[in-house]
Amino acid sequence: MSGLCEIRGLTVTYRGQAVPALNDVSLDILAGKRLAIIGESGSGKSTLARTLAGLLPAQAKLSGSIGWKEGKPPLPGRDFGFVFQDPTSSLNPVLTIGEQVAEGARHHLGLSWKGARARALEMIERVRIPQPERAATAFPHQLSGGQRQRVAIAAALAAKPKILIADEATSALDMVVQAEITALLDELVREAGMTLIFITHDIALASGFADSVAIFRDGRLIESGPTASVLSSPKEAYTKTLLASHRDLSTPPLIREAAR
Repeated sequence: MSGLCEIRGLTVTYRGQAVPALNDVSLDILAGKRLAIIGESGSGKSTLARTLAGLLPAQAKLSGSIGWKEGKPPLPGRDFGFVFQDPTSSLNPVLTIGEQVAEGARHHLGLSWKGARARALEMIERVRIPQPERAATAFPHQLSGGQRQRVAIAAALAAKPKILIADEATSALDMVVQAEITALLDELVREAGMTLIFITHDIALASGFADSVAIFRDGRLIESGPTASVLSSPKEAYTKTLLASHRDLSTPPLIREAAR
């Protein structure tokens, strides 16, 4: 078990906002593990994800430090894969699915278009989209919401990143599809030995597969630690409130079924 990133005293403030989006956050991220960042809307969890991936707007003001094991920040796209909540906004409506998945592989792996298209087809098949060759020639509007999210995952993983960030990647999906996508993410990161940072407001969902959790509220880190420890012996009142709102925190049945 090795460290990937050490966050110390991180504060992020957006222009025009008096209250920081993140306030004095310190957190360790372990390589090859699955970290769930949990919090309600506005808690700062997405700001943390975008800060790590280098995707904050230029006007954001940062203080504190982020120390990476390798001494320099990972590169967005190459070292970081990012899956957003709404695949419709992250996919180009005028490019085919195959072209969009191939682009990252071509750019970051230095592949020819032929090689990149082969990699794209491999990934489309890997995320279990039916009839992958046909899907590669389709446009985003021709796929279902769940299939579009699978495409977004394929595109994020095409360049073989070390870290995958899924920012509320399942919250816009129905319960069955949400379970399927969560199980797929879990399988893919385990298989590749990647680090997964899973952003969610649903502590029950995260409890099914995360190695550790970090609970956020109003821009502050409330509590963090191994999932089993935090769920069985929460120290903070807010964490206890979250847990009390979920009767059963064992792996949701749908996710167990989807993972088979």
